Amino acid sequence: MPEMRFVIAWPDGREETCYSPSLVIRDFLEEGRAYPVRDFIERSRKALTIASDRVEAKYGHPCSLARGQLARIEAAGSRFLDEADALVRCQSFIL
Repeated sequence: MPEMRFVIAWPDGREETCYSPSLVIRDFLEEGRAYPVRDFIERSRKALTIASDRVEAKYGHPCSLARGQLARIEAAGSRFLDEADALVRCQSFIL
């Protein structure tokens, strides 16, 4: 199963390299595009859940790395939910 990383920039400028066990993240995020924080979290939740489900279908267990990544995104993003104009930018994909 092809895995990938994606680099994001949080509203405060901090960059983070994130993990996905599947290329499906590219169906939900676009390089160079910025998303409102709530939308970014929801897109990440959908993509990483699908990716984890694919791992489970293939190997018999969900992907703990995808679940952990989603938890980190949700925790980091929660700090910006009260900022109406806060955006998360998808900087790049790393295959």
